[in-house]
Amino acid sequence: MRIVVLVSGTGSNLQSVIDAVATGELPHVEIAAVGADKHGTYGVERSAAAGIETFVVNFKDYADRGQWNHELTEKCLSYRPDYVVSSGFMRIVGEEFIDAFDGTYINTHPALLPSFPGAHGVRDALAYGVKVTGCTVHIADAGVDTGPILRQEAVAVRDEDTEDTLHERIKLVERRLLIDTLADLATGK
Repeated sequence: MRIVVLVSGTGSNLQSVIDAVATGELPHVEIAAVGADKHGTYGVERSAAAGIETFVVNFKDYADRGQWNHELTEKCLSYRPDYVVSSGFMRIVGEEFIDAFDGTYINTHPALLPSFPGAHGVRDALAYGVKVTGCTVHIADAGVDTGPILRQEAVAVRDEDTEDTLHERIKLVERRLLIDTLADLATGK
């Protein structure tokens, strides 16, 4: 199963996938490429160091969102992926992208969707005062953090949690869920 992974930052979830492929934990997964929405992301550096092809479709290089979205769609399509994985990719893609990867665009989100969608799921969960939050792996559609849920797991909120400490615990679960999801998809489960 060929995947393209999209990142905007450090690529810590991506690193877990790179490691799982390298160690044989994901024997049926090939990372065809890793792309980013801006230059200088550590996720792209991690990928290049692992010998994975990388690309950048810098959002700021385009006159409008539509042009950027078109170029991102074309670039991803050029790798012929079975799935595109949004792993900390902090851009909302447009209709052209969603249509091109209908049912094959996977997103990870640090909350138990449909609760706390958007860019600040951890912060919003803490502000609301929930005792349990978690993470979700889902097929992304045209909505914001909507689409069919593939996997979810709860993470308890501790009294002493800050946004950073809670997010780090969620990331540990998120990495495992992403790997388990990719393994199942690659073997047809």
